[in-house]
Amino acid sequence: MSGKIFVALLASGSCLCLASEAAAIDASSSAEPTVIYARQPAPPVPVRVAAAERSNMGGGFIEFLFGDAPQGGRYQQSVYQQQPDYGYAGRRTLLPPMDPQQSMRREEEEAFDPAQHRLDPKYEKQVVEYHGKESPGTIVIDTPNKFLFLVQGDGKALRYGVGVGRPGFTWSGVKTISAKKEWPAWTPPPEMLARRPDLPRYMEGGPQNPLGARAMYLGSSLYRIHGSNEPWTIGTNVSSGCIRMRNEDVIDLYGRVGVGAKVVVI
Repeated sequence: MSGKIFVALLASGSCLCLASEAAAIDASSSAEPTVIYARQPAPPVPVRVAAAERSNMGGGFIEFLFGDAPQGGRYQQSVYQQQPDYGYAGRRTLLPPMDPQQSMRREEEEAFDPAQHRLDPKYEKQVVEYHGKESPGTIVIDTPNKFLFLVQGDGKALRYGVGVGRPGFTWSGVKTISAKKEWPAWTPPPEMLARRPDLPRYMEGGPQNPLGARAMYLGSSLYRIHGSNEPWTIGTNVSSGCIRMRNEDVIDLYGRVGVGAKVVVI
């Protein structure tokens, strides 16, 4: 019908009729207005993800009900505002989860960053009093307290901090230094390879070698007093029975003792 627009809506079982005022009235038309009844419930408002092109419905409430309102439009926004507030609004901004590999790398860097594991000053090389029975030139290793003493005489000793064996790998006894090597190569013994098959079978000496800058071999055993490329482990139970020192400390000790020196491990 020219000049007439009717829209019928069904809400709670009753018919709601809305009419927009005509732009021009046909004087010759005398027919009664037609009311359209709807028995079926109005279809649900579709949820749009991607924005659509604006329609020609004139906007407003009618376009919201039957048209494809652009994403982020005021009516779509009002629908989201009707969702319940559980008390988290405005408290924090959620960030995307960290990449698992990036998280693992960050944890590893924090775990082995020397700046995060500064050496306790008590493990620095220092002269201390010694009143034991061992003669000068003897090395005494205090396993529980993670100290190595080089007896000097006159009631004095040089004390160094060391890393010792993990639980189950500590030991005690008397040995002698049977050999000395600078920047030693490393061949893991079969017992260690059985526990750690991922280890290399041989590694040349150098800064990356786990034996560090110097090694002093203890008798015919597999144990050594050696340096370490992991100085942050000094003062801990870390090894498979060897005595670890910082590279600067093991170099100092290496120059003070010879083959045949007595080593007492307690």
